Amino acid sequence: MKGSFNGFNRILFSFFAELEKNNNLKWFNEKREHYHKFIVEPSKQFITSISPFLNRLNPSIRTEPKFNETIMRINKDLRFSKGDPYRNYWLIHFGRFKMDSEFFLYFDSKNSDIGLFINNTKGDNLFFKKNFELYKNDIKNIFLKNSLNNKYSLYSLDNKEPKEIKKKFDAEKDLFLFEKFKMFLLQKSVPKKIVFSNKIVFEMIKMITELYPVYCFCISPNPLKEIEKFQNEFGEIVE
Repeated sequence: MKGSFNGFNRILFSFFAELEKNNNLKWFNEKREHYHKFIVEPSKQFITSISPFLNRLNPSIRTEPKFNETIMRINKDLRFSKGDPYRNYWLIHFGRFKMDSEFFLYFDSKNSDIGLFINNTKGDNLFFKKNFELYKNDIKNIFLKNSLNNKYSLYSLDNKEPKEIKKKFDAEKDLFLFEKFKMFLLQKSVPKKIVFSNKIVFEMIKMITELYPVYCFCISPNPLKEIEKFQNEFGEIVE
């Protein structure tokens, strides 16, 4: 893989801890150099490191290391939101377009999470809602076959702030929950020691590979064909 990414800097978490206490323009301007050196640049290196895999997996997934493409801007648009000027978290995301279902890497002052965001609403090129009605048993079988049950937590995003719904999601018992939310997350935590090394790249690739068959129901009107294509190219998932 190209790039020289060796892990995120340990300043990452302390930066967001300080930001929570000093969410104002003055403090941020004083820390702007730290922000670019320890947050932005490592994020771009991470994206560059993972992009060859994603480009091979699905060329329609955006991999440019840019804001509003694969990196959410930390500053809020105060025309549409009140309060603190900055988000107290960091989001790297890989989808085809804005508000698409997408894979993500998330940080705040205490947590580091990876997973899949699913947009369960109607819209152009949004297929999960319709596919869920048609392929419930296939989705269950994918969770069982790929050993995904009890590996990821389910969070609702319907009220913007993530809300834990199921600590250990088991599709055999809990699949009906997908119907209840317009937007939700399947995610798991990543230990900080992995975040601070290049192992985070491989952890991200492993997660994407595990959840890609689920993602196929989000992006294709013919998900089973998309899954077959994926399996032919990458092989079966082996735990």
